[in-house]
Amino acid sequence: MDYGRPTLADALAAQYVAGTLRGAARRRFETLLPSHPALQGAVREWQSRLMPLTGALPAETPSPAVWRAIQTRLWPAPAVQPWWQGLGLWRALSGVAMVAVVGMAVFVNNPAPPQAPVVVVLQSTGTALPDGAGAPGTVVASFSADGRALVAVPLTKVALQTDRVLELWWAQAEGPPKSLGLIKADGTTVLPPGRLPGGLRGSGIDHMAVSVEPPGGSPTGQPTGPVVFYGKLQL
Repeated sequence: MDYGRPTLADALAAQYVAGTLRGAARRRFETLLPSHPALQGAVREWQSRLMPLTGALPAETPSPAVWRAIQTRLWPAPAVQPWWQGLGLWRALSGVAMVAVVGMAVFVNNPAPPQAPVVVVLQSTGTALPDGAGAPGTVVASFSADGRALVAVPLTKVALQTDRVLELWWAQAEGPPKSLGLIKADGTTVLPPGRLPGGLRGSGIDHMAVSVEPPGGSPTGQPTGPVVFYGKLQL
């Protein structure tokens, strides 16, 4: 297999960074990575596209249930005698306190690994831009696993007229599209959180599209220009 081919290297790197390359395939990729500059470059490219998701997510405070579980594990209820009759408890109290401190530090500094983002690939529809040229290439939209943060980037610069912008939309299988916001034609766009009510599953999102609009976006709340990219969500 020729791992130096750009299309193959890009496809493998996308799955590796997104976390969908698993098992033996992932281990083989990690073995090959140090000796293949093409794979290394593709991984760096995908990391630069997807890593803004980590900066777009707000900090999470552990729920009371998590803290209660920690307390139960560190200070379980006595099985036989009341606590005041257990003289060994007092002797071990300092040790238990130290375990609690260490356990809390491990919990805080080693949170559960984040889920991989969900990537939607929007392919060119072949529809001509207002100046008559086509819109080649692909737009990649990367959602955080909970759907609260979204990064969008065209893999190839879209040549737009100065009085036109790109707008990203989402829609259910039935129903009108809803705007996710304007995206750059030649770079990465981190869209504000909360644009997808209910997250990926709660919103019922089925597909996404990119249309060409006047400055500021669609004046009607629906696409008014040509739809130049389209992609289906697959969970």
